[in-house]
Amino acid sequence: MASIRPAAVAGSFYPANAGELSATVRAYLSAAKVPEGAAVPKAIIAPHAGHVYSGPVAASVYARLAPARGRITRVVLIGPSHRAAFQGMALTTVAAYETPLGMIPIDTQAVRALWGIPGVRMLDAVHGPEHSLEVHLPFLQEVLGSFDLVPVVAGDAGPETVSEVLDAAWGGPETLIVVSTDLSHYLPYEACCATDARTVKAIETLDTDAIGFDQACGRVPVRGLLASLRKRGLKMTTVDVRNSGDTSGKRDKVVGYGAWVCVDPSACLPPSATESRPASGKTAAASAPNPLLRHGETLLRLAAASIRHGLNTGRPFPVDVEKFDPELRAPGAAFVTLYREKMLRGCIGSIQAHRPLVTDVAVNAQGAAFADSRFRPLGQAELNGLELSISVLTPPTPMSFRDEADLLAQMRPGVDGLILEDKGHRGLFLPMVWESLPSPVEFLNNLKLKAHLPESHWSPTVAVSRFETHSISSRSLYRPAELWLDGKTTG
Repeated sequence: MASIRPAAVAGSFYPANAGELSATVRAYLSAAKVPEGAAVPKAIIAPHAGHVYSGPVAASVYARLAPARGRITRVVLIGPSHRAAFQGMALTTVAAYETPLGMIPIDTQAVRALWGIPGVRMLDAVHGPEHSLEVHLPFLQEVLGSFDLVPVVAGDAGPETVSEVLDAAWGGPETLIVVSTDLSHYLPYEACCATDARTVKAIETLDTDAIGFDQACGRVPVRGLLASLRKRGLKMTTVDVRNSGDTSGKRDKVVGYGAWVCVDPSACLPPSATESRPASGKTAAASAPNPLLRHGETLLRLAAASIRHGLNTGRPFPVDVEKFDPELRAPGAAFVTLYREKMLRGCIGSIQAHRPLVTDVAVNAQGAAFADSRFRPLGQAELNGLELSISVLTPPTPMSFRDEADLLAQMRPGVDGLILEDKGHRGLFLPMVWESLPSPVEFLNNLKLKAHLPESHWSPTVAVSRFETHSISSRSLYRPAELWLDGKTTG
């Protein structure tokens, strides 16, 4: 098998052209209705048919992942085998999966760890033609951006085996579990609805024995997920259930599709040192208001306006603070980050809240475009394809630690931003940096370098504070940022 698993069903299950595929997936996501304040799922169940049939149902759960872009950095994806019969669970030795939207690296360390579980095997040939994993990847790429993949194809296996795999790969808030399944196949419309209703009840009640052979092609991974949730005291919530008769119009022989989410409070609020928790037990970010839930698009548009204004005048957009919602007039600290072609193009921000949030965003957007000393000032020609990201910081909390090893043990990958200070030097990393520096040692050593200290530096006077961020990007809204930057959309 090659080191890259190429797309097998591009052009049949979904468009092979990258631009068309991206536009189609974004349209599905944009049409999905997400309740205000909906929590980011830890695990989802979603269908794997051709996008024209099951895409709207899949989008109903994938759209809920948008706030976790940059925080979810690993996806464990398990689907059934349609083309090969085998015992157990199949991993792959490839280094990456490919879709028209680009390469997705495999988390090889996680794959090696799962390989030691009884019943788990390396079977590259099973992965090659299988579509049950592949059709999910464009949705994940559009919503999450960069992430590592742990792909598992399920053969004939009991719930206990699947559950053991999931438990081993469960991880924290950086890990998303995706189980792939369609529901009943080729029944008349009314019979399909009745059969799928029984499956819905089984999933909602975590009844692994009530999902039979004809109810779900992915019954093996679904039953394993339900077994894991039962052990953890978690539940599945139904988001959408439809069939091809609802999405394509033909009702003589239809296929059922369903979408479910599981929210894990322990993944939303990862373990941390007790001294950094409020008395309620919530993290600072969990207890702090998130202005992006209601005003994310407003702030993105303001950032774009400030960049346009900066191009013409060399100054930030003059914000009339009183015209904004009180939540945005309150003091806030934000970082504005710019990307072009997935590469960093500028980043400027505030560590402490010292002015209204709207003013902070406008000033830092202009600064990221024209005042980041690492880059030349942004030019008019670079507006096309520019991506904007805003991260609003929670108040920094000083950390208490005995030594460097104790500090490393307290760091929460994918969650913590850190501010390191010593001997007149200071460096800051946002939580999104974990995406490229996933281990605490790498994160801390590079933070020292950013503070102009050697990697080996340590002294009793080192001070570290941590914070969390609420983030949103222009890609999260499935609208091209260049329209705002060109001034074509101003509302």
